Amino acid sequence: MPLVRIDIRRHPDPNHLQTIGKVVYGALRSAINVPEHDNFQVLTEHDGERLVYDPQYLGIARSDEQVFIQITLSEGRTLDQKKLLYKTIAEGLASEVQVRPEDVFINLVEVKKENWSFGNGIAQYAL
Repeated sequence: MPLVRIDIRRHPDPNHLQTIGKVVYGALRSAINVPEHDNFQVLTEHDGERLVYDPQYLGIARSDEQVFIQITLSEGRTLDQKKLLYKTIAEGLASEVQVRPEDVFINLVEVKKENWSFGNGIAQYAL
């Protein structure tokens, strides 16, 4: 159940974006207990002018290495779990792909479980 969208500026390393996706999936598994194989991601690279961000909003110095991560997931995680997820993603990206924590923008979109269909036209999580 999460659907992850990751957007970055075009990168010369063809494996860079896939590695970011792996780090995010690992963080989802460890921080909020996403099950094994529950990995659905849309990974997109853009030309520079297609990503817009303020380089100083909230006093955070952002660079052109900005990574946008939007995660749609079922509602119900605690604030502590969300904070742990943000921290785990930022630290993992710094460690694995040398993305500065200042350049990691994360947005969670919580939805009710009935808003998912994983295939076959069935709402697998509907109660």
